[in-house]
Amino acid sequence: MPTALAPPARPSPFDPAAAEVYLLVAGNRPNAASVLRNLVATVLRSTGHDGLAEAARLLTSEIVTNVYLHTKTPAVHVEVLVSKVDVHVTVRDDEPRYRCMPPEVTDGEGGLGLFVVGKYADAWGITHYGGQTPIGKSVWFRLVEGGKGAS
Repeated sequence: MPTALAPPARPSPFDPAAAEVYLLVAGNRPNAASVLRNLVATVLRSTGHDGLAEAARLLTSEIVTNVYLHTKTPAVHVEVLVSKVDVHVTVRDDEPRYRCMPPEVTDGEGGLGLFVVGKYADAWGITHYGGQTPIGKSVWFRLVEGGKGAS
């Protein structure tokens, strides 16, 4: 039986002030994962992070698919922060709840998205926003040149 994977603490030194920012939005539809993963990969290849593009593509796809499967939010927002040595991708939706990871996967399908994120991301986490009564959440990941997700 797999154990639950808790997101690691966000490492420093990520300096968002030193990063280029790219904002992407898609409707929460069946093709959102495909569209957004391809756009994120294009941003990374266009900014000199070819070695991180495939990992970012995979992780974006996993997270956006979770939004589609587990929320009714009308849109998915993706923010890509690109610096010289790393990238930080945030996928945001407008539902504060998230589905807990299953204790075990019995049919071989589903439930592994955040395990995949944990395997390839150098850091990742879940952030709620909106104050005392959250109105949404984001799942973010960070990839570092030469790190776990580099090819």
